[in-house]
Amino acid sequence: MRCTYGAVAWVVVAVLASSVPAQAYRPFFSTDAAVADPKEIELELGYLTLRRESAQNTFLVPSAVLNFGLRRNVELVAEFRITEGAGSEVNVVDPALFVKAVLREGVLQEREGMSVAIETGPLLPSTVRGDGGVGFETIGIASVRVAPLTIHVNLGGGLDRHAARPFGFWGIIGELPVRPRFRLVTEITGESLQGARANNSALIGVIWQPSPKVSWDAAVRHGISRGAPDWEFTTGVTFGFAATPGQR
Repeated sequence: MRCTYGAVAWVVVAVLASSVPAQAYRPFFSTDAAVADPKEIELELGYLTLRRESAQNTFLVPSAVLNFGLRRNVELVAEFRITEGAGSEVNVVDPALFVKAVLREGVLQEREGMSVAIETGPLLPSTVRGDGGVGFETIGIASVRVAPLTIHVNLGGGLDRHAARPFGFWGIIGELPVRPRFRLVTEITGESLQGARANNSALIGVIWQPSPKVSWDAAVRHGISRGAPDWEFTTGVTFGFAATPGQR
């Protein structure tokens, strides 16, 4: 715990000393067709997620996504979550490492038209029993603005960690700005895994950006298929900062 608090303190100091906007994409399962600028970092921290499934509560604390700008229009994405169930069993779940690249610059790059990107990479071994293998995932992403809405569409699939079973993934995000630093957001998303029930859910939430360097989010997700958790509440924060001290 002391190491965790020290790492968080370092991040806060780095954020306060930098001027890089926070544009990472909590609280969604899907993502947008944008990447971090070269040598810039976006750190998404989910500091509380409460999941209700089959009359049992599961806490996911913490979750983290690190986006690092490798070069123009290309970033490295690393992510993981830690779960604690009713029996106090702690597991690292859903670790992954992706490369995300913008294929067509558009509205998210301050240009005309649709932004298009691709995210691809390995799903790393989890500590959950049966998920110790390696999988793979590729997702295509398109972002478009239909005033006043910004819409992001995801479509992809891959092979899971358990017996390399094929799966498909889709998601649609909608963002509605209601104040200069405050957005209402929604998402409908689904995953179909061979031999398992479809995991489809809907989310509604808010994103508040008190400064260009920090974003705070809170959302409620409800399962709309039998394979999805009944309810999920999540809240977290996103920091943006330069990878090199003193960089602007």
